[in-house]
Amino acid sequence: MSSPQSSGRLVIPPEIAAEMTPAVKAFVEVLIDHYEARLADLESRIQKLTPQNSSLPPSTQHPHAKPERGKRDGKRKKRGGQKGHQKHQRELIPAEQCDEVISLQPDACRRCGTLLTGIDAAPIRHQVWELPEIKPIVTEYQQHRLTCPCCGITTCASLPAGVPNSQSGPRLVAFTGLLMGHFRQSKRRASLFLQDLLKMPCCPSLTVKMQNQVAAAIQIPYEQLKGELGSQDQLFMDESPTKQANQKAWLWTAVAPLFAVFAIFASRKGDALPKLLGDSFTGIINCDRAKMYWQAKRLQWCWAHLKRDFQALIDHPDKQVQRLGHDLMRQTKLVFQYWKPYKKGEIRWRTFRRYMSPVRDEINALLLRGEFSCNKRLIGMCSELHKHHQWLWTFVDVEGIEPTNNTAERALRPAVIYRKLSFGTQSETGSRFLERMLTVSETCRLQNRSVYDYLTEAVTAHFSKQDPPTLLPNL
Repeated sequence: MSSPQSSGRLVIPPEIAAEMTPAVKAFVEVLIDHYEARLADLESRIQKLTPQNSSLPPSTQHPHAKPERGKRDGKRKKRGGQKGHQKHQRELIPAEQCDEVISLQPDACRRCGTLLTGIDAAPIRHQVWELPEIKPIVTEYQQHRLTCPCCGITTCASLPAGVPNSQSGPRLVAFTGLLMGHFRQSKRRASLFLQDLLKMPCCPSLTVKMQNQVAAAIQIPYEQLKGELGSQDQLFMDESPTKQANQKAWLWTAVAPLFAVFAIFASRKGDALPKLLGDSFTGIINCDRAKMYWQAKRLQWCWAHLKRDFQALIDHPDKQVQRLGHDLMRQTKLVFQYWKPYKKGEIRWRTFRRYMSPVRDEINALLLRGEFSCNKRLIGMCSELHKHHQWLWTFVDVEGIEPTNNTAERALRPAVIYRKLSFGTQSETGSRFLERMLTVSETCRLQNRSVYDYLTEAVTAHFSKQDPPTLLPNL
């Protein structure tokens, strides 16, 4: 029986209500109220139990989106540090490292006013950190041109080694490159920063000139790291769409234990892989299931991606699909349940492999079940996973291989934020600057080095026409 709704509440149609006795009508009204309240309660429970973005990658959700929260029992915690929490404070530096030490002594007793003398052997130390007055250092080089008294030819003095022909010194050029490539500031914003905080005349076109100088300074270290990729035993790889001059492009990353390389190519096709890794790569690649990686032969498919795929099966309306999704998710949770203690060193490699043996067999059997289920939603995915099931279990067969591609995901995240802020690059030179700066930034993070110090050394070497400092590990 279909019933009209008024303000979202079911009501008895007038033609039916006219045929009902008052007692029956009252009873039906009570039933409607009861089941509507029951339905509202169940919908509230489902909302609480359903995870957000269950089968979608985190990047598809707005970063400031907050989950809907129902009423809580009891009092909410107040904002800020909770009572009894461990105190965190900045440690004092030694007094000899301070630029100035000011000794303060009271003149008189705070009770009776008697004059006081002497010093306190253990005074209360209070340190105040402050920025120095920012004032640019301007050096003028006066190049005299003198005439030879013998032949009449004029000769002009040359600039000293390391002094650039431009008006920007190496530290300024490195800092500007850091603002744009590492801290994701636009050229206009970077020029405003230099004018406002550093009191330096600057315009967006000057930042472009300094950007090109930085790109040239780190070209050789970038090519060295790129050439080193082919000899790695394991790489974490990922890619993300971007734009170059309103044309589609793809930003790729390959992350090794102590360095990372970024590259922008015009397509996502498989020919980009040998351009980045070379033709001699024989290591293992951690990646998602994108087919351009298949040419590498030795892969480890990301179980974090697979977990989202299995959650999508659970969210599907087809009961058969849901059932297989729940069965696969149950085994996937065991994969991470056994991996975590091994990663922490709580169990040995042999024990981990013994735990994983029945999980491996069960997942392979479930994939086979989906392949022959005659369900279109299951056949394609399960057939692909079962056919290449060896790429699911490389981390069980080879010690030291991670089961996920989270390393590449973390390395790529700053580049994705950069793309969302700037909508890509506008030229070939802009793309080269971006891929090299992202490479330097992530590599310095992996090696626990200062990005600014490295850029300053590289630009100084570039201006002096010397070899730049290397980014290769252990060199």
